[in-house]
Amino acid sequence: MVLSIIIGIVGFAMGSGLSYVIWDKALAKKKEKILKDAQNEADVILKQKELLAKEKFLQLKSDHEKYTNERNSKMAQMEAKIIQKDTLLSQKLEEVQRKKKEVDTLQVNLNNQAEALKKREEEVEKIHRQHLEKLEVISGLTAEEAKQQLVEMMKAEAKTAAMAYVNEIMEEAKLTATKESKKIVIQTIQRIAPEVAIENSVTVFPIENDEIKGRIIGREGRNIRALEAATGVEIIIDDTPEAIVLSAFDPVRREIARLALHQLVADGRIHPARIEEVVEKVKKQIEEEIMEIGKRTCIDLGIHGMHPELMRLVGKMKYRSSYGQNLLQHSRETANLCAVMASELKLNPTIAKRAGLLHDIGKVADENPELPHALMGMQLAEKYKEKPEVCNAIGSHHEEVEMNTLIAPIVQVCDAISGARPGARREIAEAYIKRLKELENLALSYPGVLKTYAIQAGRELRVIVGSDKMTDKEAETLSFDLAKRIQDEMTYPGQVKITVIRETRAVAVAK
Repeated sequence: MVLSIIIGIVGFAMGSGLSYVIWDKALAKKKEKILKDAQNEADVILKQKELLAKEKFLQLKSDHEKYTNERNSKMAQMEAKIIQKDTLLSQKLEEVQRKKKEVDTLQVNLNNQAEALKKREEEVEKIHRQHLEKLEVISGLTAEEAKQQLVEMMKAEAKTAAMAYVNEIMEEAKLTATKESKKIVIQTIQRIAPEVAIENSVTVFPIENDEIKGRIIGREGRNIRALEAATGVEIIIDDTPEAIVLSAFDPVRREIARLALHQLVADGRIHPARIEEVVEKVKKQIEEEIMEIGKRTCIDLGIHGMHPELMRLVGKMKYRSSYGQNLLQHSRETANLCAVMASELKLNPTIAKRAGLLHDIGKVADENPELPHALMGMQLAEKYKEKPEVCNAIGSHHEEVEMNTLIAPIVQVCDAISGARPGARREIAEAYIKRLKELENLALSYPGVLKTYAIQAGRELRVIVGSDKMTDKEAETLSFDLAKRIQDEMTYPGQVKITVIRETRAVAVAK
């Protein structure tokens, strides 16, 4: 049993040793194969790396050669430029040295000439003294006396020439004064944007329905009588649908009545006590609005430091009109015209604008209505410490007082421009049509006149005459005679331009 075990162990050991030897040989073969594969792979990688290194080397070598070539090229260019500059500098240096030699030579020549001139001057001075001595002996006058006589003679000649020149300038100024003044006026008007008169003497108050008319009239007319008594406005209630007419020549009272009616109708309570309360309230609102309008007008025009009472009068102008032209718009327009014209004439535009705005405040004065409005306005301006030139311009714009400043005629002219321009003031239709007919009939009264047309609102009259009945010279005479007759016999705003047209027509018929 034991022997069998020992034999088994020995046999196992011998078998295991044989197996280990076989396995060891297999491992060795495998190891050799792995090493060989690794060596082959390393050789391949090494060859690839060598190729990459060679390519990189060639690239770097190519870049280096390119850089070297570019650098050499630049250096060659720089060297060429340096050589060129050196050549130019050498040429300039030679030129400078040559010019220096020329200057030195010229300086020597100048010195020689200066010495020669000095000698000549001394000789001339000597000869001059000898001549003066001989002249003094011959004339019996000293040099100073001769000079004095010569100066007096030249003064007389210069004075005569100056007087002739002054007379020539005066004549030229007379010829061009009218043209220049018209040019300034036209430029001034063109720079202002005027408005057209739209004021009326009635105000239409719209209502929603005709039932309100009965409430405004009231029982036995007590409401309408109370409203008319409180406002001073005639209230016309007729068959006109949804409208009531307020009639008064005072625009302030019409505005008070309109606003009071608006508040009464909106509130619904219409009775005499309420009417008086509302009218008083509206009057205070209108006074505040007038003051605000005056302040805003002064601010818009750039006028500062004006007395509050004058501002109130300026605001009051909004509710006054003359021939349909709103007084505040007229005053603003005149102020702007004055400022532009004063600037054209190199005067103070601020003072001119102030005088233009205030020139008609006498029309809205609260006292002395019998005094002319220009004088009343001057008194108000003096009372509230306006400058003397402003006061004089206000008082003299209708020539009630003498003009003593250059601003005064400017205000007068601009007032006329604003009032007499087309569309500024409105005429009664009948008077307007009558004036146009008189213009046309006056021209038709001349022999040889075929047709007449009054155009441009009566500011231009075109007269057509027969070419066979009147010559060109007679047409010129006709226009002159018409202008003179219109000026002497008719009353009109602004000016009337007369154009006489004489045309020759040749008619033939081709058959």
